[in-house]
Amino acid sequence: MGENLRPSFEAGRNRARHRRFAVLFVLAVLKCACSSSAQTNLTISAAASLKDALAETETAYKQSHGNVEFSNNLGSSGTLATQIDQGAPVDVFLSAAVKPMDELEAKQLIVAGTRRNLLRNSLVLIAPLDSKLRDFQGLTDTSIRLIALGDPASVPAGQYGRQTLTALHLLDKLNSKFVFAKDVRQVLTYVETGNADAGLVYATDAQSSGKVRVVATAPDSSHDPIVYPAAVMKGTRSEEAARKFVEYLGSPAARAIFVKHGFTIAAP
Repeated sequence: MGENLRPSFEAGRNRARHRRFAVLFVLAVLKCACSSSAQTNLTISAAASLKDALAETETAYKQSHGNVEFSNNLGSSGTLATQIDQGAPVDVFLSAAVKPMDELEAKQLIVAGTRRNLLRNSLVLIAPLDSKLRDFQGLTDTSIRLIALGDPASVPAGQYGRQTLTALHLLDKLNSKFVFAKDVRQVLTYVETGNADAGLVYATDAQSSGKVRVVATAPDSSHDPIVYPAAVMKGTRSEEAARKFVEYLGSPAARAIFVKHGFTIAAP
């Protein structure tokens, strides 16, 4: 009789083992699914001048939001806005000027109510450390052969620079000396490497380099206000996460990072 019960006992034990495996398998699948759904990837298109400060801000944000990963697309604000207009998948846009954001808002490409002015900056004239350049007027000297400037067609720093030189009655005298760059960080590189004798960049860019010195600061009255707006883009697939990150950019913790990098805080 005992021998007759043994096959039945073994079969029952096998069924129980299979049920346990099935339950564990389902739990594993559910865990993976939950982990996958909890992970959020945000694509940030940001002005090149924000490179260092943004990277540090994102690192700080991830300390309390470990499920968020960032992909940064850095460049001139005008070029980034054009990419968004043409359908580039972007969650958050940070511009170095209000005009590119205005244009996207006019086309209803930003999420209503998410736009906010975050930061301010200054425009400065820079030169290599050993340069004898002392002021804007010195740009007309024959020793200054090339002046790096962001392409005014798409680079806000180049637009501010052109406005400044116009206000100082220097633009026409310097037109033949300009070498245009794709963004403000390329302007900085041209001057750092000696491929340009001077350049116009933001104060924050100059602060990030030990290879250039600030010759002069452009008067605020000589150019449009340098304001950095941020907004969530209409095509985002993670609107809630994008909204939370933009809100964080205006928090005291994020502001402290931006100020450390030389930015000032924009008025609400």
